[in-house]
Amino acid sequence: MMLTKTLTNKTCLLSGLLLSTALIAQAQTGLNGYWDLRLPNTDGSFRHTYLELNASGETVSGKLFGRNVGGQAIEGTLKAGKIRFATVPPPLKPGSPASIGSTVTPIVYDGTFADGKLTLEFHRYNGGSVTGEAIRTTREAAVPPAPLPLPAPKDIPDNGLVRTPPMGWNSWNKFAGKITADDVKSMADAMVATGMNKAGYQYINIDDTWEADRAADGTIQTNNKFPDMKGLADYVHSKGLKIGIYSSPGGKTCAGYEGSFGHEAQDAKTFAAWGIDYLKYDLCGARAIYESTLENERGLYQKMGEALSQSSHPIVYSLCQYGDADVWKWGSKVGGNLWRTTGDIRDTWESMDKIGFSQIAISSYTRAGHWNDPDMLEIGNGGMTPDEYRTHMSLWSMLAAPLIAGNDLRSMSPETSSILLNKEVIAIDQDKAAKPVQALSTKGKVETIWRPMEDGSIIVGIYNRGDAATPANLPWSSLPAGYATKHVSVRDLWKHEAVPANGPAYTASIPPHGVALLRIGAAK
Repeated sequence: MMLTKTLTNKTCLLSGLLLSTALIAQAQTGLNGYWDLRLPNTDGSFRHTYLELNASGETVSGKLFGRNVGGQAIEGTLKAGKIRFATVPPPLKPGSPASIGSTVTPIVYDGTFADGKLTLEFHRYNGGSVTGEAIRTTREAAVPPAPLPLPAPKDIPDNGLVRTPPMGWNSWNKFAGKITADDVKSMADAMVATGMNKAGYQYINIDDTWEADRAADGTIQTNNKFPDMKGLADYVHSKGLKIGIYSSPGGKTCAGYEGSFGHEAQDAKTFAAWGIDYLKYDLCGARAIYESTLENERGLYQKMGEALSQSSHPIVYSLCQYGDADVWKWGSKVGGNLWRTTGDIRDTWESMDKIGFSQIAISSYTRAGHWNDPDMLEIGNGGMTPDEYRTHMSLWSMLAAPLIAGNDLRSMSPETSSILLNKEVIAIDQDKAAKPVQALSTKGKVETIWRPMEDGSIIVGIYNRGDAATPANLPWSSLPAGYATKHVSVRDLWKHEAVPANGPAYTASIPPHGVALLRIGAAK
């Protein structure tokens, strides 16, 4: 009897151990839990994407961390070891600045999950993909840090920089994460060789992916693509140009590199020591830490604005938060010299058209040293026609927008060069009066706007937003007082020739998505 009971107890204990082992194995091989997806960057480092995944039958749900407070919902499937899921993007509010010219695109991942090993391919919204292994992690590692206190509102004094809209080049549109120090040097060389510097272009701006982890004392480091940032700045300066850099108020940048969160003053000092002349400060990573409110966004940008104002080197401050919270009303108060007013531009007519014409209503917020920024120029990147690129250049110049090229300056076609280097059009953008553009008329798909210049002339842009060539008719009598006469002087700024003004109106056929851009002098 005693022997039977002992054997029974041992059997129960063994069964319990086997069950516990099975549960542990299931926990280790099951999908549910937190994951760190490590995607290779071009500099040899890894981008860490943190996920919470839950599987129920063939259904996958969970969260992607790092894009907004609390994480972004994901949903998908797991069938026979094949996994596929995508984010459920929050809807853009119709008419909001971030929605203009942009689309809501889910982030898609697919791959395999077997024996506890998760391999995922990340599909970029603009094409291409990258594959990485995911390892298990903890909730503490996956969830972004808690917010830090933000400063009480106060106005940062004007830094006296960029009294006309800044002109230059930015790396992102063409190179994205592949930009290197050698590329930057060659772009500086090309800016001089093409004569862009003589036309007013002067900033060579490095966008995201230059960053590495911080040193033990907290100083931001550069990765192996940028071995000597001070030396690179010196090289750009030796060409008579200026250099810009990129960061974010978040712990991570848009591309997952080190941000300035908690190190604003330290980074501002480092940028100044390197000789940096321009900072693009992108909200991206901060959205995972702070709720999107006016108070938070103003506080985040004021914090870096204060740090820059106390640095030893003058730095142009470019706010990039996509027009949230009517930034054009407060951007200058936090030290901003320019501020993005919409979501990211794409190299398409639809994106450029929507962004550009949405800016007329807020044109009055532009003034010397403080500029609305409808995003970089796409001219020369190949997604639009020459007529559409001329419209792009004309509209941005009439808006007094920053003219930041985004193409490969080393291989510009003659047509691209003629658009970017049109000095008569650039003169509109750089006019010191910085007066707002105004609507004149809308007839079908033809929209006519005008802007007064410092010398007393006016600029009139006749834009055909339609898909077919359209006749345009601009009666001189429709012009503002002082110009409503046939005795005005008229010059076509793309044809570089005088236009006869001896009839009752200006007439022309405007190509699809094209423009007639006129400078009209007052009657004498």
